[in-house]
Amino acid sequence: MRSLELEVRTGSDRGFTDLTPACARFAADASGGGDGLLNVFAPHATAGIVVIELNAGSDEDAMLALDRLLPRDDRWRHRHGSPGHGADHVLPLLAQPSLTVPVVSGRLALGAWQSITLLDPNEDNASRRVRLSFIAG
Repeated sequence: MRSLELEVRTGSDRGFTDLTPACARFAADASGGGDGLLNVFAPHATAGIVVIELNAGSDEDAMLALDRLLPRDDRWRHRHGSPGHGADHVLPLLAQPSLTVPVVSGRLALGAWQSITLLDPNEDNASRRVRLSFIAG
């Protein structure tokens, strides 16, 4: 098994950060052109890893839907940080901290419009860590 830790700068922006290029480079290198599984893991209580289409409005729609499901107000018992931060701690119910993607002949086996992304609704953290691990098939 090979692994790599990425530092992802999200700044104060809430939303999706595309990890696909870094994942593709790592998978190609770690696989040596072979098959296996790429695991992507965010060791954070307020971030998730998701596959979504980016830059076609889907990401904005997803954030609006997330904010409807988990409103950014003071209804949450967990209240430190920015307004509505308690909602960020409920995020793992909807967006898990990890996912696994097949790698075939050294390439990510994603659909045409799929991107591997870090979903970070928490504006309080400017930097996140993401662990990539490759298991040969």
